Formats: sequence, structure tokens, C-alpha cells
Amino acid sequence: MEFEDVLYEVADGRATITINRPDRLNAFRVQTVGELAEAFEAAADDERVGVIVFTGAGEKAFCVGGDVRDPTRTIHEKRHLHHLHDRLAVAIRNNGKPVLLKVRGYCIGGGNELNVMCDLTISGESGRFGQAGPKIGSAPLWWGCQLMPAVVGEKKAREILYLTRQYTAYEAEAMGLINKVVPDDELDAEVDRWCEQILQRSPVGLRLAKIAMNTATDQLYSAVQHGIELVALNHAYGEEPKEGIASFQEKRKPDWRKFRGGEGPEPG
Repeated sequence: MEFEDVLYEVADGRATITINRPDRLNAFRVQTVGELAEAFEAAADDERVGVIVFTGAGEKAFCVGGDVRDPTRTIHEKRHLHHLHDRLAVAIRNNGKPVLLKVRGYCIGGGNELNVMCDLTISGESGRFGQAGPKIGSAPLWWGCQLMPAVVGEKKAREILYLTRQYTAYEAEAMGLINKVVPDDELDAEVDRWCEQILQRSPVGLRLAKIAMNTATDQLYSAVQHGIELVALNHAYGEEPKEGIASFQEKRKPDWRKFRGGEGPEPG
């Protein structure tokens, strides 16, 4: 398949889907999300494929979320993007085949939401995980807030989502956010080993297990739909996302004081 932002390859029972924007730390734009959805849908329909490896190009990042230098402008553009987000999430969760995420470097914001959607995650020691929503006047409502408590427990999820800290790969492994950490130079070989073991298992058995495992969290789908609509409205009309994104682009701290009705220095 020919894409601009995504690489897609099928070989030896494995589909490899790579976000190919290393100059932007694999941040995704509208086109990227649409191409990823197409790639996952193609892998789902390809009977040769027994496991899907999802990764990012380069050594610095799997993905740092949405590209704030290529923003959607209008409510219609934002809704279109969020519908593509929904299509991609469905293509990952309803795929019927194990999706194994391979991480080097940053896995932040929407990148970490993709992490919690995937079935398995193996990271190199360079991996850094976390959310960014409240830093930029938003929240990770594309399965992030909904799935995180199921993955790491509610108290830890609230810490991750409220404080927007970044965690090392070993910290992420300890809390159950990822499955395994290996040195970066052993990452490809470790992913190969996991894929080989998956490919030795029954395709129908794996499909049934994934469907059954998803049953409880599939009940969260309506919350995701509400969430992506609220995010679209907030980003289109809200003043706080404008301040958050502007501060990021201008490399300064955001000024949240005016939104709390108070004066004085911003804490921290």
C-alpha cells in the first residue's frame, strides 16, 4: 500500500505499520490518522497476517500525539479528525489479531493513548510514557481517560492523567502500562520472538481471546464518543486550548491564572 505518512509491509505472517514522520517525532496530522486506519483495516482483512507490529520511524519517538504545528482550524475539521480517530481506534481494538506496539523514545499524549489501545507493548530502555492533555487545556478522551484505569488501576490513572508526568520504560513496566523493557539494541529481536510465539498459536483462538478480553472495556465506547465530541468543541471554541497550544509553540509556561479568576504568580 502506498501512503505518505505511513509505511505498510506484510511479510512472514506479520504486518508492520510504521508512522513515518520522524522529523516531527511521528506526531500525527489528519492525513496520518486516516492512513493508519486504512493500514489497520487492510491488515485485519489480509488472511496472511497473524500479528500486527505498530511502531514509529527513527530512534527518538514512537509518537508524541497530534501535530500542533499542523492544527485543524474549524469545528468541521476537528469533527472530521475525531471521526478518523474513532475509525483508527475501532480498527485496532476490533481487529481480531494481536497488535504489538514497539516503542523507542517518546510515547506521549495521543501516542500513549495508542499504547493503551494496543494489545501488547514492548519498549526499549529509551521509552518515555505519559499524557499531555491538561498541559495544553484539554484531556486525553480518545480512549485515554476511559481505558487507563483498566490498564494501571484508578489511582495511578488519575496520577498519569492529572499530573502529566513522564515515566521511564521501567516505571511504565512496573505499573502495567507496558509488557516488557529491553535494551534498545535488543528491541527488534525481542519483538521478533513475541511475534514468532503468537504465530504459533491458533488464529481463531487469538481472535476469540481478544474479543472476550475487550468485552468489559467495549462498554466504554459511548464515553469515548462523548469525549471526542467534547474535545472537538473545546478545541474549536475554548480559550484554554488556545493558551495551551500557544504556550507550547512559544516555548513558555501557560498562564492558567486568568481562567481561575485569580491573580498572583502561577505555581510551579
